[in-house]
Amino acid sequence: MIGLLVILLLVLLLPFLAKKVEENLEVFLFVMGGLAAVSGHVLDRALLEKALKDPISITAAVLAAGLLFKWLRKPLEKGIYRLQTGMPFRLFIALVVVISGLLSSVITAIIAALILVLVVSVLPLDRQSEVRLVILACFSIGLGASLTPIGEPLSTIAISKLGGDFFYLLRLIGPEVLGAVLLLGILAMMVVHPAADQASLRDRRTEESYEEIAMRTVKIYLFVMGLTLLGAGFEPLINQYLLQVDTGVLYWMNMVSAILDNATLTAAEISPSMDEPAVKAILLGLLISGGMLVPGNIPNIISAGKLGITSKEWAKFGLPVGLAIMLLCFMVLTFL
Repeated sequence: MIGLLVILLLVLLLPFLAKKVEENLEVFLFVMGGLAAVSGHVLDRALLEKALKDPISITAAVLAAGLLFKWLRKPLEKGIYRLQTGMPFRLFIALVVVISGLLSSVITAIIAALILVLVVSVLPLDRQSEVRLVILACFSIGLGASLTPIGEPLSTIAISKLGGDFFYLLRLIGPEVLGAVLLLGILAMMVVHPAADQASLRDRRTEESYEEIAMRTVKIYLFVMGLTLLGAGFEPLINQYLLQVDTGVLYWMNMVSAILDNATLTAAEISPSMDEPAVKAILLGLLISGGMLVPGNIPNIISAGKLGITSKEWAKFGLPVGLAIMLLCFMVLTFL
């Protein structure tokens, strides 16, 4: 167990302390996942097959979207620009966050993140506002994608384990998720501003090469594979120390979802024998904390990698926002 705790600390700290790690975060998490699987004594043929298979659909979606955006970049940019100039800037920013979250449950979190990157690359934002908008939208995407089983793996696993229908999670956590998505949109209106000197903005609309698309696709494959290995490696630790913890405490302990795969945590923690308030608390804790740090969600990785957002930049804004939303949600779950 000591080895797993060391790996956990490395995953948490090294992206902030070592620039090389930050620049190659997907590869780093893949290596850490392999080490966690070995340390947790769970590395076998079945796990390797699962780790090789899990990233295929996600990677295919990333590759297809990357190619489509390359081929259709100019008309898409013109359309986004017309929409942005046709309404008040703050309203447009709020709609980007809210619609990203709502659509992610239908088009998947990955496609929503790729569209977000395209939108942000067109907007006249300074660096601080760009980072804030991306983080708030990724929080929204991570939350919204949970409402249907096609949005993200967490929701698929939760519905499978609980025997729910297609709209089960929408009924269970829909009000809290939709309220949080709306709150994120309002927050974006307040903290995201157009650049004062648009002439000095860097050109973010350079065309992506096929080599860059291929490299990002490979990195996403390694990242998802690493998450599968990381989650499996930590499962013995979760089973031994987390499953007997009070639901309220587990809600806060699930902040490890900021660096671990929330789908794996869902598979380990959710049980059909739990009552709905307990399931709701566990899921919301996992979903909210997934936006706090870059490794917490695949949309975070995609957006941060494409727009060059560092782990420190993400944590500086993502951690306080995530903690505030978790506290507000905890109060709602406890007192209402």
